[in-house]
Amino acid sequence: MIGVPGNNVGLRSERGPVLAAVMLTTGLVAIDATIIATAVPSIVKDIGGFTEFPWLFSIYLLAQAVSVPIYGKLNDLFGRKPVILWGIGLFLLGSIMCGVAWTMGLLIAFRIVQGLGAGAILPTTITIVGDLYSVRERAKVQGYVASVWGVASVVGPTLGGVFSEYVSWRWIFFVNIPLCLLAAVVFFRRFHERVERGHPVIDYRGAGLLAVGLTLVILGALEGGQAWAWTSPAGFLILAAGFAALAAFVVVERRAPAPVLPLWIFRRRLLVTSGLISVGIGAILTGLSSYVPTYVQDALGTGPLIAGFALATLTLGWPITGSQAGRVYLRLGFRACALIGTTLVLIGCTLLLVLGRHSPVWQVAAICLVIGLGMGLTASPTLIAAQSSVDWAERGVVTGSNIFLRSVGSSVGVAVFGAIANATVGSGAVSPDALTTAVHRIFIGVLIIAVLILAMAAFIPHSADRAINEAPATEPAA
Repeated sequence: MIGVPGNNVGLRSERGPVLAAVMLTTGLVAIDATIIATAVPSIVKDIGGFTEFPWLFSIYLLAQAVSVPIYGKLNDLFGRKPVILWGIGLFLLGSIMCGVAWTMGLLIAFRIVQGLGAGAILPTTITIVGDLYSVRERAKVQGYVASVWGVASVVGPTLGGVFSEYVSWRWIFFVNIPLCLLAAVVFFRRFHERVERGHPVIDYRGAGLLAVGLTLVILGALEGGQAWAWTSPAGFLILAAGFAALAAFVVVERRAPAPVLPLWIFRRRLLVTSGLISVGIGAILTGLSSYVPTYVQDALGTGPLIAGFALATLTLGWPITGSQAGRVYLRLGFRACALIGTTLVLIGCTLLLVLGRHSPVWQVAAICLVIGLGMGLTASPTLIAAQSSVDWAERGVVTGSNIFLRSVGSSVGVAVFGAIANATVGSGAVSPDALTTAVHRIFIGVLIIAVLILAMAAFIPHSADRAINEAPATEPAA
């Protein structure tokens, strides 16, 4: 288990080097999450494949989604350090492969490797923070981690626009190389833990069924109406096989001695509500990140750099309120904090419907900022509430399942939104008017999801606030 040497918080404290490593590794994924969106038009112009470009997001998120619960389980079995180092290594390899890809098909395939790396990084860093700090301490630590997303929200889209416009889109992947190497060195040298390893049992059947089921469902949603008709035998069989595999997954998990995704997670009200909120957050974020830059460039007629700044406000608003969310939930409780956040998200998503063919870019940026502000008061507090309801031996699984559900929301969301866009614009040349119509329909879907996550926030139990007054963790020192 991870040692907790004292109650001081900050980069200069005894736990500071590990916190710095967490921030560095989080930045690794945070920059990649924002840097590619502004480069999509340049990538399509270079290697083609407009109708296939949603797969750049969905295949990455799919690989992340199916691997997150497995890594969450491995965190509890083997400890956090080997999992985080493995994830950084995979992310580095995937970045290099994506940077040298010469076709859209290869780029999509190499994004799988990146997604498998991110699937290890995200839940492990969040679990490490949950191990090291109590709920009250995490209210302060959250400001440090949120600052990483704040920097990434500006640096990512800006670099994506600069590389696409003045150098080459390939550098959006090559820029990860030094960051990966530095993060791995810091974790290897400064992060220490003591784990009591037993005889690990890995649920291979469950993991396989989950991967197959999600892949088929997302394939059917994204390619339906394009590669085959929705009512064709191929479309029906692919979706039916996907849902059948997911149903078999549930049956296997009920009997597995060490399930990759324990079903007891879905029997606790707090974990269910926080998980469904996470699904909605993932869908909204990828829907906007995938199509706002393309809309700003191709419909409003701006360059990649301006489109990057328009999207940056979304990811900039998140850490602004995320850094203060700890004060809000310590004062008002987790449920009230989530209600405030989801209300802001709903307001922002409603305002998206006023955007049109000739809307000013500043209006797009302002609306994205409101949504980002709401996300900052929603995502982290609901995850911390879920983490704080279990002990060390279950924290990795709970964290992994929450991140997994966000990834599922992201991958299914981008697949559905991609299907909407492809059905609207067709397979020929994309006109600004057709693109505006497609994006408007996507915004309607985003608004529906915002209504649902507000409803889920209202169902968070008041008992979630009991963890706020818990004593600092006392796991044995390393």
